Amino acid sequence: MELILALAIGVLAGAGIWLLLRPRTFQVIMGLSLLSYAVNLFIFSMGRLNQNMAPVIVDGVLLEVAEYADPLPQALVLTAIVISFAMTALFLVVLLAARGLTGTDHVDGEEGSDG
Repeated sequence: MELILALAIGVLAGAGIWLLLRPRTFQVIMGLSLLSYAVNLFIFSMGRLNQNMAPVIVDGVLLEVAEYADPLPQALVLTAIVISFAMTALFLVVLLAARGLTGTDHVDGEEGSDG
């Protein structure tokens, strides 16, 4: 399971970085989204990949600290998902405004020979 998760994080990060280096703004936005998904998976995996663990402390039940699920990575990922959704929406609005003003969707504003 850890190997599959590590490969998924690597593929998402690699594809995100590759798209960040592309000349068109929509590809850059998709690269940022993929990179944020990779970071979210990485943060989520830092909370240990365990099953059937108690999510909260129950009165009258004494368990060791290691037997509880860690809620901090889940809260961080949930917050990061909301922030990345708002960031993507803002970038798409800026993309549409820039395309309307300049007539092109290239990052540098000029049509290149790469088409």
